[in-house]
Amino acid sequence: MTTTPTTGSAPDAGSPSVAEAAANASTGHPLDNPVHSSLAGPHARFAQGRGRALRYDPEVCPFVALPDRPDARDWTDVASLMGPGAVIALAGSGAPPPDGWEVLYQGPGAQLVDDGVAAAPDEEAIRLTTADVPEMLALIERTDPGPFLSRSIELGSYLGFRRDGELIAMAGERLRPPGWTEISAVCTDSAHRGRGLATRLVHAVAHGIRQRGDTPFLHAAAENTSAIRLYESLGFRLRPGIVFQAVRVPEDPADG
Repeated sequence: MTTTPTTGSAPDAGSPSVAEAAANASTGHPLDNPVHSSLAGPHARFAQGRGRALRYDPEVCPFVALPDRPDARDWTDVASLMGPGAVIALAGSGAPPPDGWEVLYQGPGAQLVDDGVAAAPDEEAIRLTTADVPEMLALIERTDPGPFLSRSIELGSYLGFRRDGELIAMAGERLRPPGWTEISAVCTDSAHRGRGLATRLVHAVAHGIRQRGDTPFLHAAAENTSAIRLYESLGFRLRPGIVFQAVRVPEDPADG
C-alpha cells in the first residue's frame, strides 16, 4: 500500500500507519463500505492513503473511501489526499461532508448479491488484455455503463465478445471486498443489443468469481428499475443499499 502524506508534513508521532488505520476503519459487513473494504484488503496494492482515508490509484479506479463513520479528521485527511478543488467519488453510508464542501451528487444505489445465478463459462467469450484497452475504452464511451479507466483492467478478469473483429460487448471485475467480487462494466454496443450477450457475460464472469472462491455482486442506480429487475431475474438478490456521492473539496482548506 502506498502512503501519500500531506506535502511537507509527516504523520503525528505515535499515530497508526495507513494499513493499521484502514484495518480498523470498517466494522460492519464488507459490502456496507465496499471501496474501503477492497482497498484495505485484496486491492491494497492499488491504495493510496492518509490516516483512515483511502483512494484507488487514479489511473485504475476513481473511487475514494472513508471509514463507516467519518469524523472531522477523516475529512481533513481526504482533503489532503486529494487536493483543493478535487471531486471525490464515494460509495458507502452517505455521511454528509463538512460545511464548505460542495455536494455535486448524492443518490441511493442498489446492491445485488448472488442468490442462485446460473454461472457458467462461455466458449465464445474471449479474455481481454491490456492490448484490448483502447477498444474497451471506446466501447465504454459509446455505452456509458460507468467508470472504466486506462488501468481498470488490472482490477480483475474482463471478458468480451467480438463480431467481425470488433469488440461489441464486455463485462469484468472491479471492487473486491474480502470474499466478494463486483461484476462491473457490463455493456453492449447498441447495434447488438437484445441478443442476450450481456447476460452471457455476467454468467461467465460470475463463474470465474465463484471458481476463485468469492461471491459475485454488483451495483446499479436505485432508480434503474429495469436493470434491477434484469439482475434479479438472473438470480441476484437485493440487499440493503448504499449511497453514491460526488463531493468537491473546498478550494481553500480553511473553508472545510
